[in-house]
Amino acid sequence: MSRGRHSRTEPSATPIAFYAPLKPPCHPNPSGDRLIARLMLQALAGAGFEPQLASRFRSREGQGDPIRQQRLKSVAQRLADRLIRRYRKLPADQRPRLWFSYHLYHKAPDWIGPRVSQALGIPYVVAEASYAAKQANGPWANGLADTTAAIEQAELILSLNPQDDEGLRQCRADAPIRRLYPFVPGVCDSAVENPREQLAQRLQLDPDSRWLICVAMMRPGDKLHSFQLLADSLQQLPTQDSASSNSTLAQPWQLLVVGDGRARNQVEQLFAPLQSRVRFLGRLQPSQIEPLLQASDLYVWPAVNEAFGMALLEALQAGTPVLAGDEGGVSSLVENGNNGWLTPARDSNAFAQTLQQLLQQPERLTEAGTNARERVDRYHSLHAAGQRLQRLLMPLISPTAAGSQSDTRKPSDA
Repeated sequence: MSRGRHSRTEPSATPIAFYAPLKPPCHPNPSGDRLIARLMLQALAGAGFEPQLASRFRSREGQGDPIRQQRLKSVAQRLADRLIRRYRKLPADQRPRLWFSYHLYHKAPDWIGPRVSQALGIPYVVAEASYAAKQANGPWANGLADTTAAIEQAELILSLNPQDDEGLRQCRADAPIRRLYPFVPGVCDSAVENPREQLAQRLQLDPDSRWLICVAMMRPGDKLHSFQLLADSLQQLPTQDSASSNSTLAQPWQLLVVGDGRARNQVEQLFAPLQSRVRFLGRLQPSQIEPLLQASDLYVWPAVNEAFGMALLEALQAGTPVLAGDEGGVSSLVENGNNGWLTPARDSNAFAQTLQQLLQQPERLTEAGTNARERVDRYHSLHAAGQRLQRLLMPLISPTAAGSQSDTRKPSDA
């Protein structure tokens, strides 16, 4: 009897090992790293792979303690050896065909992936690796050396932040770097028809004023510095009740601050002179943040030492243009004058001047918001990331695919 076409077994997804040495995707504390790790898993699955979390082990050592670093390395090596034994016991078609590590650097080296990949004879791929030569003689010199070894072993290095590329090529002149745009799950499409009207009533906001918004954790260091610069900038804006000659240029605005953290008291003190113009909303769920972004006129963030900022990308996805400091990888998301505006890094005066101009020209905000959504859909969607990963990874797993896969990279992608 001949078999019907429905009796065929569908080809199974290709298993690959996934590891995030800095923070695993299952970590309880939210962060940009955790979000990107989770998105990577989704994109890999969408690309036709079966990503399997190889380990939850965190290699990060933030104090520069060489004794603790060595202890962590020893634990990681034992875990790697255990994985090797486990994988070798599996049937050949169930073993990982590739190892994929996300985010490694001198404070969080990958001590597991290179060891397992070499033992199994599978390709080793890294995403968002970075190299800082200045750490060669510092307290993380050993971590830098191990990160260097991982970069040298990698058959492919996916760069989410172009700012990392120079260091990677300093570490390895022939580094096989390929561009992977940061991405979000899908096009934002809230079920709320008029979120601004409902939010204005619920939060007691003026629907006729310009709504500014930022979403960030409130912690010491770069985040607190960004809040300080933002507060300084907002205090420079003219007010209608001021005696300044610029009072005629004043435009009503309100700032929505989403986020929380151990530096919240300090953040609130920074904005105290602005009184009722600033509304602190605390930590919210993504489903609660989405309508706030859609209803806002402009996302504002100085972005001190920001790699690229997933919060910026989520704002753009919602159709909210961004005003940010031109630092780190922010310019890879925000095209000045198109989907947002960039000001010189850590310059609160320039930030305030640009913000004042935009408050007076709402038509520019509307146009940039339209551009923001279109750009996210084209370059930063989960679907686009999955297609890109499939084109780049399949030739490593199945060399015969290299000839059949057309490389549509732009020159800047190399």
